[in-house]
Amino acid sequence: MLRVAILSAWHVHANGYAQEFANYPDVTLTAMWDDNPDRGAAFAEKWNIPYEHNLDALLARKDVDAVCINAATNIHREVLVKAAKAEKHIFTEKVLAATNAEARRIREAVLASGIKFCISYPHRCMPQNLYAKKIMDEGLLGDITLMRVRNAHNGTSKNWLPAHFYDIVSCCGGAMMDLGAHPMYLVRWLMGKPKTMQSTFTNVYGKPVEENAVCVMAYDNGAIAISETSFVSERGSPFSLELYGTEGTLMVGSNQAFLSTTKETAYEGKVEEYPEALPGPIPMFIAGVTKDEPIIFDIEEAVALTEMMDAAYSSHKQGKKVLL
Repeated sequence: MLRVAILSAWHVHANGYAQEFANYPDVTLTAMWDDNPDRGAAFAEKWNIPYEHNLDALLARKDVDAVCINAATNIHREVLVKAAKAEKHIFTEKVLAATNAEARRIREAVLASGIKFCISYPHRCMPQNLYAKKIMDEGLLGDITLMRVRNAHNGTSKNWLPAHFYDIVSCCGGAMMDLGAHPMYLVRWLMGKPKTMQSTFTNVYGKPVEENAVCVMAYDNGAIAISETSFVSERGSPFSLELYGTEGTLMVGSNQAFLSTTKETAYEGKVEEYPEALPGPIPMFIAGVTKDEPIIFDIEEAVALTEMMDAAYSSHKQGKKVLL
């Protein structure tokens, strides 16, 4: 039996993660901590688990093998480092941390502890995105010259995001830091580490954090990657991923993909076969802890995303292109 504690209900995915863990027959939720006592107590009551007001006391409990971290971004370093030092396996919501310095400190603690670690990168489990990786690796698009990926919703324009998602201190950013993490880790996975980053962030509804954001990245070989996100896009702006190469083009939507390639046997049309979806981040984490199976969304992948975010916000603050 894997015994999991929930560390904070700050993030909007906290209930969803708790439900996913609770759905497994060999996993049980055993405790809850939150730096907001009212929020933590309400969450604990809902899930019928004890609320612990002291993080150190929770991490000392013998009935906690692993933790699911949904804490505010600005306290990630403190919470993750303590969990690692307590030798609790860690599943965490993205991002790992807002800055490279914090991410390196977390990595140091995780590696020293020998625990299992997983960060939530669900878009890397999806068949259409796995197909994009496959045909890139096979060279069907030739040399990639441009990648564009967009992930957006109407959380601000329809006023359904919680008010604390606009707190610049706890969030360390807005749309890019939260929803924009998905395009960023996809860019890093498919295109690698860019040479430069340039950000444009805007406010449409006047929130304290950016509500609309684009980052443009350049590579040594001349390729460009564009990462887009928004809290002010309606449902007519679904997830999309585009790859343009010297031998073809791939257009990926939420549930389908279209390929055009001149490489080898020329083809143009809807893609009919995809790789099998990977287990989601939580199933991957559970299998990693209980069966010692691989966890591909490891601490190095988590640090790589923070490197992208650190550069994105540095560019925004400085108003210029920055080097990675």
